[in-house]
Amino acid sequence: MQTILFQGDSITDVGRNADAALWGEFGFGYPLLVSAKLGLAHPDAYRFVNRGVSGNRVVDLYARIKRDVINLRPDVLSILIGVNDVWHELGDRNGVDADKFERIYLMLIEEIRAALPDIRILILEPFVTHGPATDDRWDVFYGEVRLRAAAAKRVADRFALTFVPLQSVFDAALDRADASHWTVDGVHPTAFGHALIAQEWLNAFEK
Repeated sequence: MQTILFQGDSITDVGRNADAALWGEFGFGYPLLVSAKLGLAHPDAYRFVNRGVSGNRVVDLYARIKRDVINLRPDVLSILIGVNDVWHELGDRNGVDADKFERIYLMLIEEIRAALPDIRILILEPFVTHGPATDDRWDVFYGEVRLRAAAAKRVADRFALTFVPLQSVFDAALDRADASHWTVDGVHPTAFGHALIAQEWLNAFEK
């Protein structure tokens, strides 16, 4: 049985600790949808673990690399991080600039690969849409998230990892419904937004 580990911030967390006994720490977002789909198609093939933590930046994920990644020894690791590195700077000036974001991301992957050389890693692209959390400073918010997205892509390319683009997916979804259908506030997905992420995750995983 392979272990699939989901890592990230609130977009991955999605209330996973609200009732762990009932939900198995999956939360209510794309990790649950991915787990449901794969678990239905391949019973007993995978064990699913969600260790997303609301509010995390790349430095926070790096700080818990031993406990929440390496010690769990996953076969597959999924990472979605980056929006808080921007958002926290716009709020209480505790973000992570684009250059440092990339350096820490590289260190993160290097250490994981050194400890777990056979691991498969999927790097998900950070994204934003228009919404109450982003509109006041949209140009800065969007532009800075795009810098983190580009850094994440370079990290994926450097280590030949699977990269899962998401910004273009959300942009294209706006042709079908406005931003409020896909995200609650421009950052956190609705159920439909999580379904978009899960769909892209599964497409990338199954290639």
